[in-house]
Amino acid sequence: MKKTSTRLADGRELVYYDLCDDTVRDAVDRRPLERTVTTSEVRRDALLGDSVAIASHRQGRTYHPPADQCPLCPTQGDRLSEIPDSSYDVAVFENRFPSLAGDSGRCEVVCFTSNHDASFKDLNQEQARLVLDAWTDRTAELSHLPAVEQVFCFENRGAEIGVTLGHPHGQIYAYPFTTPRTALMLRSLAAHKEATGGENLFDAVLERELADERVVLETEHWVAFVPYAAHWPYEVHLYPRRRVPDLLALDEDARTEFPKVYLELLKRFDRIFGEGEGPTPYIAAWHQAPFGALEEFDGVVREDFALHLELFTIRRTSGKLKFLAGSESGMNVFINDVPPERAAERLREVASS
Repeated sequence: MKKTSTRLADGRELVYYDLCDDTVRDAVDRRPLERTVTTSEVRRDALLGDSVAIASHRQGRTYHPPADQCPLCPTQGDRLSEIPDSSYDVAVFENRFPSLAGDSGRCEVVCFTSNHDASFKDLNQEQARLVLDAWTDRTAELSHLPAVEQVFCFENRGAEIGVTLGHPHGQIYAYPFTTPRTALMLRSLAAHKEATGGENLFDAVLERELADERVVLETEHWVAFVPYAAHWPYEVHLYPRRRVPDLLALDEDARTEFPKVYLELLKRFDRIFGEGEGPTPYIAAWHQAPFGALEEFDGVVREDFALHLELFTIRRTSGKLKFLAGSESGMNVFINDVPPERAAERLREVASS
């Protein structure tokens, strides 16, 4: 992998990740852009104890542009985009309309391929490995920023999810705090460790799932399963067999095997509802240990956390979506219409031949 860092016309960072070591990236952003001004602010909810990002400048972000005006496609002639070069393997740049910025963190866009009509599942294994390496490198770089406490790599796919750009891409949020979801995991981890005299909760969950009927796919270094208490109609958690706290700690064997496993899971997601339904909308989210202090979680250290990826869809059956209604949105109590055992069975049924 070759990494080349440059700047866009308004001062934002752009990083190319290339498969070939001799690739030269010297194209200049020719757009007449003024320096980006953001109004991102993080406010803490005194009752719930969580944080909310206020980012009014995002109201003006690009929304479903025509394919020939896609800002994530490479620049072609006088059609200028966020990517000055005429092609790329993987490109990462600071979001022009970030939810978090400055002392409130940082947001980046990860373009998986220059092919506008592709999806992550269409990448070959070499390309998917390059994306994994880019996620890992960005996690390392962002973790060193003074304001950053947790790094979150994720992909939203599909208009139903709320995606505003059709080009295959994901995002990275670098938060200035430990996210509420992670804090809940850490509290459960601490409580279980104390109650059992030191047993790791992630290890216990993985061991239980391996012994049950919800395993979807397992290889030498990875295990994918539908969790016992799945929140979403079709939800898969992907764990490395060897517990590590973040992408940086994955060993080479796990890195090498990941593309094959992940691409297979994405292909299965597109087969769940049949060919006539179209691509399955999904969210794919990497959960990594925070880089900040963990004193509030008694007895927990970073190495207790288990890196894992959660992949889920809001489509519950053909033509129907799972909406977050009163119980989910109002009280954060999920109601799942699809039994996790049936979801796992279906995901095994649509395996590649």
